[in-house]
Amino acid sequence: MRYTLLGDSGLRVSEISLGTMTFGPDWGFGADSSDSRAQFELYAEAGGNFIDSAVNYTNGTAETYLGELLTGQRDRWVIATKYTLSTNPSDPNASGNSRKNLRNSLEQSLHRLNTDYIDVYWLHAWDFMTSPVEVMSALDDAVHSGKVLYVGISDSPAWVVARLQTIAELRGWSPFIGLQIEYSLAQRDPERELLPMAHALGLGVTAWGPLAGGVLTGKYRASASPDTPRRYGDLVDSRRVGIGDAVVKVSGALGISPAQVALAWVGTRNVIPIFGARTAEQLADSLGSLDVVLEPEHLEALDAASAPVLGFPHDFLARDDIGALMYGEARGRLDLPPGRRPV
Repeated sequence: MRYTLLGDSGLRVSEISLGTMTFGPDWGFGADSSDSRAQFELYAEAGGNFIDSAVNYTNGTAETYLGELLTGQRDRWVIATKYTLSTNPSDPNASGNSRKNLRNSLEQSLHRLNTDYIDVYWLHAWDFMTSPVEVMSALDDAVHSGKVLYVGISDSPAWVVARLQTIAELRGWSPFIGLQIEYSLAQRDPERELLPMAHALGLGVTAWGPLAGGVLTGKYRASASPDTPRRYGDLVDSRRVGIGDAVVKVSGALGISPAQVALAWVGTRNVIPIFGARTAEQLADSLGSLDVVLEPEHLEALDAASAPVLGFPHDFLARDDIGALMYGEARGRLDLPPGRRPV
């Protein structure tokens, strides 16, 4: 296991994060207390230190399990949890990005986790209702209270993240250090705006869904029966199945599992994959991705199958004639910073 700084902070996190959405049987697919402990211990033995949760995961059971597992070793772990999603469907104020919901959710998480502080507190999803100033002021207050060390944002448009980060910087409030997104070989849309924005703003990136709901594990093949049960239904379309087939082909060439290929690919993108599992055996297989080295020919094959269409303005700015107009004869000889280099 290797470690990296999360964004422009001094927080050292492992190169993979353990997701806990599968901790608890409440939603019908998760692990019980014993299986969750086995996963936690396996991840710890591998050197992992970065655990991802949320106030609503398995109706609070995930955080409760995690609090029990942290007993006597809290400070050794980087614990991240989130607020926004509803904790009481009948209460209109028990969801969203408001100061009230932040406070109530934070207190619930602290109680369940049996701790007096959260290392990284994520805004889980943008609600398109709460004032950006209220959001960043409330998060800053949480940091100054000592109950939160760092803040991050998840599942939000790039323009929202950029606006919130700018407000924090201008007002001297605690800025985001991280961005959490869905990202995988089967979901590369963040390469249009979210990932370039994160690079420019100094945000570390964590990725949920790195196996695309099983598509990248070989579970759904082009050759499979159309009656094969599909957890995500129509999201398992022909293009995604084709990407899954490409992953299986590379895994066969390397003699490893498709999941290990998919997770190793995310690691090559300077992104921290978050992976959860229903069993310790699944987690052990995922941890095997730490030893995987994808050669250039493997990366080229995977990119050929999965490369996104970036669209305007990316394709416009990448045109040779536009590049010539912008850079003149110096084009191709300019040493520009990463993320600003013309294609």
